[in-house]
Amino acid sequence: MTDYSHTPHNFNPSILREYDIRGIVDENITDKDAFAIGCAFGTMVRRRGGKKVAVGYDGRETSPLYADAVTQGLISVGIDVTSVGLGPSPMLYFTVKSLKLDGGVMITGSHNPSNYNGFKLSFLNESVYGDLVQEVGRIAAKADYEDGIGSKTAIDISNAYIKRVLQDLDCDKEFTIVWDNGNGAAGNLLKRLTKEIPGTHHLLYEDVDATFPNHHPDPTVDKNLADLIDKVAQTNADFGIAFDGDADRIGVVNDKGEILRCDILMALYARDVLKTHPNASIVGDIKCSKVMFDEIEKLGGNAVMWKTGHSLIKTKMAELKAPLAGELSGHIFFADKYYGYDDALYCSIRLINAIAHSGKTLSEMTAHMPVLHSTPEIRFDVDEATKFENIDTLVENVKQTASDEIKVNDIDGVRVSTADGWWLVRASNTQNALTARAEATSPQGLERLKTMIQDHVKRIGYSVPFE
Repeated sequence: MTDYSHTPHNFNPSILREYDIRGIVDENITDKDAFAIGCAFGTMVRRRGGKKVAVGYDGRETSPLYADAVTQGLISVGIDVTSVGLGPSPMLYFTVKSLKLDGGVMITGSHNPSNYNGFKLSFLNESVYGDLVQEVGRIAAKADYEDGIGSKTAIDISNAYIKRVLQDLDCDKEFTIVWDNGNGAAGNLLKRLTKEIPGTHHLLYEDVDATFPNHHPDPTVDKNLADLIDKVAQTNADFGIAFDGDADRIGVVNDKGEILRCDILMALYARDVLKTHPNASIVGDIKCSKVMFDEIEKLGGNAVMWKTGHSLIKTKMAELKAPLAGELSGHIFFADKYYGYDDALYCSIRLINAIAHSGKTLSEMTAHMPVLHSTPEIRFDVDEATKFENIDTLVENVKQTASDEIKVNDIDGVRVSTADGWWLVRASNTQNALTARAEATSPQGLERLKTMIQDHVKRIGYSVPFE
């Protein structure tokens, strides 16, 4: 066991992100950072009157080491740790909610490359993001820790978690479904879950593998869904489902092998949710399609556009008491029957229900929605040190072009609406990148929007790789 100590510890500022702590292994994040995170976060929990924290980790090579270091840090400030071991992020969230613990620490690199790792922190009823993440850094820098000695208890909560996910399954049809785990942390649970769901199930890359040998575990990037699309065609499946590395994000392919963007998926979920929660607010992030917001309004809901980021969306959702919220990136949150956190396995159950109840194929369920022309979310690398400064400059430049024909929304980066449609550029909170997206009513309009984006991005010294 490594001998860690309560000494002042300064994190590399770049790892303290907006809604988590994440970096490159042995470059700007190490097990010593993990220990300090445990000490600082445990201190925050203690000062809120808490004492119990769950710890879980994903399948990355350094995750067990970081989990041990975090646990040592938590125990050293008087926290009683409930260790749930290897699994997806939503299983850790379930542990906190179902056992009513005071907080949780999930060690995960999520959808980032295999040389990344990080920490998602949460309190029982509050997300840890923004200044609370910075508070972890401030406490560690002063070694301003609470005194005490806690304990560690290891539990297997996987059976209870799977049982809860399946609790809301309401389907009497036997679908053929392809599942792509992408060698992520949900693999062991997915094998067990699919045995309990009626129908025929084909599993891709279900084994947990830290090197991600088949494809990157990010279902928002179209090329990562190529194997899923092929398998849906080969098996004549009803649909396909993909997870990211820690299974808090979902990707979906329909019966025709077409990728269903998660904002359109949200529109399908909204139909079911609004039947039992009429007139409710439903939250979507700023990257979501106008089609989604319009569909929610047509269904009688109050469509709310908000900032990107799972913690930010969860916080807005709680504020509005919204039964459903989601992001284009695949984080989708149900609070009508579930706990209000992002869980791709649970989202899969709700998708199965929605298709079964509709009496239609998945492609038929979206056939009535306008077909707009859009780019996927495009990320391009920028200098981390000047990332937010670049966005501020771009926003100010864009605001100078605002008019009756060009409307500007700056709640998160900049979203510009024109007669052709809309475009967006914002800073990623998880990578040294800016992201761009555009959506138009015609191919020609989309090209005009892409030209507008490129012109503004070039003014801050970068280029968007649209092709």
